[in-house]
Amino acid sequence: MYKKLLLFVLLISCLSSCKKPLDNANLTSPNGKLNLQIELTDGKLNYSLSQEEKALLGTSALEIFPNATISILDASESESNTSWKPVWGQFSTIQDNFKELQLTIDVDGVGGKLLARVYDEGVAFRFVLNEGEKPAEAILKCEYTLPEGCNYFTPAGESEPLGPVTYSGLTDYVQGESKRKRRISVPLVVEASNNKYLALLESDLYAAKGISSMQLGLGTTEGAIESVNKVELSDNEWTSPWRVILFGETAGELVVNTVPVNLATPNKLENTDWIKPGKTLWDWRVHGYTAPDGFVYGINTESYKRFVDFADEKKIDYFLIDDAWYKHVTKGHFEMSDELDLQAVIEYAAEKEVELILYYDRKNGEYGDDELFPYYQSLGMKGIKYGFMGSDPEFSREAIQKSAQSRLLIDFHDGPVPFTGMRRTYPNAITREYCHAQQDSRRAFTPESFIKMALINAITGPLDMNNGNFDLTGINAGLREKGPRKTNSYFSTVASEAARTLIIFSGLVCIPDAPEAYAAKADIFEFIQKMPVGKWDESRVLHSKMTEYISTARRQGKEWFIGSVYNQQGGTLDIDLDFLEEGTEYAVTYYEDTEETHCKTNPEAYQVRKGIVKKGDVVKTVIASGGGHCMWIRPVN
Repeated sequence: MYKKLLLFVLLISCLSSCKKPLDNANLTSPNGKLNLQIELTDGKLNYSLSQEEKALLGTSALEIFPNATISILDASESESNTSWKPVWGQFSTIQDNFKELQLTIDVDGVGGKLLARVYDEGVAFRFVLNEGEKPAEAILKCEYTLPEGCNYFTPAGESEPLGPVTYSGLTDYVQGESKRKRRISVPLVVEASNNKYLALLESDLYAAKGISSMQLGLGTTEGAIESVNKVELSDNEWTSPWRVILFGETAGELVVNTVPVNLATPNKLENTDWIKPGKTLWDWRVHGYTAPDGFVYGINTESYKRFVDFADEKKIDYFLIDDAWYKHVTKGHFEMSDELDLQAVIEYAAEKEVELILYYDRKNGEYGDDELFPYYQSLGMKGIKYGFMGSDPEFSREAIQKSAQSRLLIDFHDGPVPFTGMRRTYPNAITREYCHAQQDSRRAFTPESFIKMALINAITGPLDMNNGNFDLTGINAGLREKGPRKTNSYFSTVASEAARTLIIFSGLVCIPDAPEAYAAKADIFEFIQKMPVGKWDESRVLHSKMTEYISTARRQGKEWFIGSVYNQQGGTLDIDLDFLEEGTEYAVTYYEDTEETHCKTNPEAYQVRKGIVKKGDVVKTVIASGGGHCMWIRPVN
């Protein structure tokens, strides 16, 4: 009896010593390469990250109430490996494979959870505070202790993205010349000393009420970055956005990383049959253009009918009518522009089976959002472009929901909320101008700026960047009312413009030039015309180097579209066609610069040629200064 009792005591002791301690937890990625360690030290939560035993981020703090003491009450670990199909996107099927650690916590008497997920390509954290009494305000803080020797890149609104800069340079940027410190926009892209990349951003802001969009600042120690957000709380349960860290061997891998969209709240719409991604013509940058027959485009019925005719002829899905179709707005009433019969345009577009998208902002008066979206639906509109509401998550969330109720796509402009992952939750959030759209503020961006935005801003999701101008000579000569104020400042080539429409992912690709400009170059416009925008089965970034070049390939079915661009140095890129199917012969059309093409002196020179390719071939693309190269590849028969 004594021996049995002794054996029982020893067994209990062994089980107690093997129990996972609640102040220290490790979580590895499904492939075993990433390791997340979470520690509770003196009532404070910290984490660190390593990859194959090499440090990625040093000890970094996670907080929800400043100076509060945290206790871990329970810990559980789970793994999930599922897949789902987006309504539209860069992929037709997305795998969602992660391990999750759930810590049940007490924060000075407030109960809740910390969720941590580790994917092969990233890590994410989220706090959940339980329903019940709690302080009126919280401070969500996430620290990122980065190693020495990194280069940093960040969006800069309607200016060229910042970078590469060192931590010292990032400090100078934040301090600026004014007394008010700048905030760092997301994503902050970090190039480590080993030339690998990571990005800091958020996902699923949709699920978090009472909190502003994530921005970053400098920490208190060298190399430290932190996100700090005030939160307005009530007695209801509160869920934070995910704080996300992405990893990539190259900058391009971050752009097609599916972790942020996997973290988003799943689709909230029962019926999505009405949501159609596609291409749209756009009037705003065409005003003042003189067509070959002498017609001058403006805000009038005849101009808009010409857009509709071309959209019908080339099977362009939409025509977007921008600002100034109305002069003044009062509650429930628009005062129309003098030379525009909007109803006549609506009826004409319906005859031609071209869908319309209509602009709105509040600068000339407020119609009232409760009435606005049903009114647009009553007009037969398929979407709304909403301008000048800035980074307001509460407004943006409601506008997306209200537009969905009226079966309208929505495109936010002018400094919008990034809302990474929203395209999963509400797929009618079709795109947004979280970048410098070409010619916006009547300034043109450079080839270098385009490449940066394609590798930085695009990590957050679809961008409405307005690429695809073909009349570059006319625009540079100042022959457009809404073109760049500085003449000869738009550096690009026609082949580059075509490639950019593919490289920048969006559910709505807005092509900004006149119908006659595209008709005059119909052979290269074919590349844009044939693209199945937003309906991709697969997307890859084949080559990428920040500020220098990017090459993107997208597939639908058995057809591939490839677009590549270079900075003002120009250069060559070898496109290895190892992704084609074995034993299949493919026809290819090349849309490319010529030997004479130059983004400043000869931007409209291009050539179109055809050939045959197969798996394993390597296409050596030669790209002019600020130029581009496109390929449309499909099986021969």
